[in-house]
Amino acid sequence: MALTATSTATITTLLISLFFLPKIHSSEFTGTHTRFAKADVDLLEFPLNLEFFEAEFFLYGALGYGLDKVAPNLTKGGPTPLGAEKANLDHFTQDVILQFAYQEVGHLRGIQKVVKGFPRPLLDLSKESFAKTVDAAIGKKLSPPFDPYYSGVHFLLASYLIPYVGLTGYVGTIPKLKAPSSRRLVAGLLGVESGQDAVIRAYLYEHAKEIVSPYGITVGEFTNHFSELRDRLGHQGHKDEGLVVPLAEGAEGKINGNVLAGDTDSVAFDRTAEEILRIVYGSGDEKKPGGFYPKGGNGRIARSHLL
Repeated sequence: MALTATSTATITTLLISLFFLPKIHSSEFTGTHTRFAKADVDLLEFPLNLEFFEAEFFLYGALGYGLDKVAPNLTKGGPTPLGAEKANLDHFTQDVILQFAYQEVGHLRGIQKVVKGFPRPLLDLSKESFAKTVDAAIGKKLSPPFDPYYSGVHFLLASYLIPYVGLTGYVGTIPKLKAPSSRRLVAGLLGVESGQDAVIRAYLYEHAKEIVSPYGITVGEFTNHFSELRDRLGHQGHKDEGLVVPLAEGAEGKINGNVLAGDTDSVAFDRTAEEILRIVYGSGDEKKPGGFYPKGGNGRIARSHLL
């Protein structure tokens, strides 16, 4: 069909209009993406507090030394942990924990590649610190005091205390992130943290009915007490479950075994930064440091509660 004078004029007008439209450069998109990333910085930095804990606890437990020897650049000059020591682990458990340790080193490096980060906070990984937390969970002072470095079972019970907290933190963080690259990073971290938690829980579940000497408390009962403590300290309802639960709380309300924790749809629970601080401080208050973090966590989110 031939172009009429009217249609030619219309096309010409459209072309001229397009010429004068504002230009969208790739640099402007990058700028917007950067602004989103900046909004994500605090959320990406906060998990370093937990990653430092896990890296140091696993490294010391498996090797008898930590980041100061393995990757001193990642500590950014933060103080050496208090009281950490090599655990009395069988070969299999030592191998698994060492794998976890090096994975945590990678997590620290991965986060620090995209955000500046902060110095390692002061961590109290002493027997006394763990014993105090376990006593709070059990509701009485154990004799002898709980020692996480005494055996493989003791160490894995102690390991049950923290990685899951970080896992729920990542679940809670992802919806708040703006940049796709930020969500990708945290989803990747969550994947490995979930795997670690699953390995720990599976091992403990295999021994759930065994009594931890000399306390007369089974492995499964210990985990239930630890989960109840985290719920109490977090102050946000039911977000934690031990290895053996009432039938109604098991998957689909049909099983007592609970090797993986989840809600009524078997979806992972989430926690905020404030809930996490209440738990790892052992105080139930994000404004009152203590427990494994005697001087509090680092980064803007943690420090903002200490002003």
